[in-house]
Amino acid sequence: MRQIVLDTETTGLDPKQGHRIVEIGCVEMINRRLTGNTFHVYINPQRIVEQEAIAVHGITNEFLADKPVFSSIAKDFIEFIKGGQLVIHNAPFDIGFMDSEFAKMISLAGQKTADICTVLDTLEMARQLHPGQKNNLDALCRRYGIDNSHREKHGALLDSEILADVYLMMTGGQTDLNLSGKANTEGGAQVETIRRLPADRKPLKIVTATADELGQHELRLDLVMKKGGSCLWRQ
Repeated sequence: MRQIVLDTETTGLDPKQGHRIVEIGCVEMINRRLTGNTFHVYINPQRIVEQEAIAVHGITNEFLADKPVFSSIAKDFIEFIKGGQLVIHNAPFDIGFMDSEFAKMISLAGQKTADICTVLDTLEMARQLHPGQKNNLDALCRRYGIDNSHREKHGALLDSEILADVYLMMTGGQTDLNLSGKANTEGGAQVETIRRLPADRKPLKIVTATADELGQHELRLDLVMKKGGSCLWRQ
């Protein structure tokens, strides 16, 4: 499975008001492993960046003056995301801007992001996992113990790297366990493998929940049910 964690920075909040993308940052994951393959570009929006937006991402009009326009990077960008699954926090915002940029290109003939790849919205996922709580990227970093202290301003590539960590934590870790006892050879064939534990391994310590922790757990389940969530613990 190929996933592309994506973030954009823009000149303002609404593409319908003529606002455009000024930065795209993507990191690639294959089978839940970060590959180190990235796509990152700054874009000349051919319009003024609003001061409110500059205060958020720090990308100035002067900095963007000599950067390429969207149409000149579109082919490489589409090639990078094509056929994958985009992982985006608040996906409607970024997809709205991407579709707006694609619509300006005659060569794409009305193509939309949905024609190129699928999309997973981590904000919607976080709202289902943590109803009634803050679910912006900073809040999720605090919740999952992810260090984002180096993030003074928003930046598309940095935010996509942070979101990749958050997404992996929200969905159970970086890699899937191989429970089949089989490994793949270079030719794709599966061979039996045996993983032996050391004979002198100490038994695992069993930690049980306290009465207070069990009570807090039940209160959390009550909240999930009240918010209309699906609660496997109560089934």
